Amino acid sequence: MTKQRPDQDEHQWEGFKEVDRAIAENRLTSYSWKKAWADPWGRAKIITVLTLLVAFVIFVIVYDLVL
Repeated sequence: MTKQRPDQDEHQWEGFKEVDRAIAENRLTSYSWKKAWADPWGRAKIITVLTLLVAFVIFVIVYDLVL
């Protein structure tokens, strides 16, 4: 049997330990972006969304000012 500190709950959520620490340190957004960027599919999604956003902004500028 493992010993637990008295300030810990009786349930240990091993998978959420780093997320819990990120929330406690108020760095959840940074953690989420780093995890998404480390994942190849997440990186592809971020690049795709940013590319589409830039393309839309360029389209709006060209449509309003040129045409």
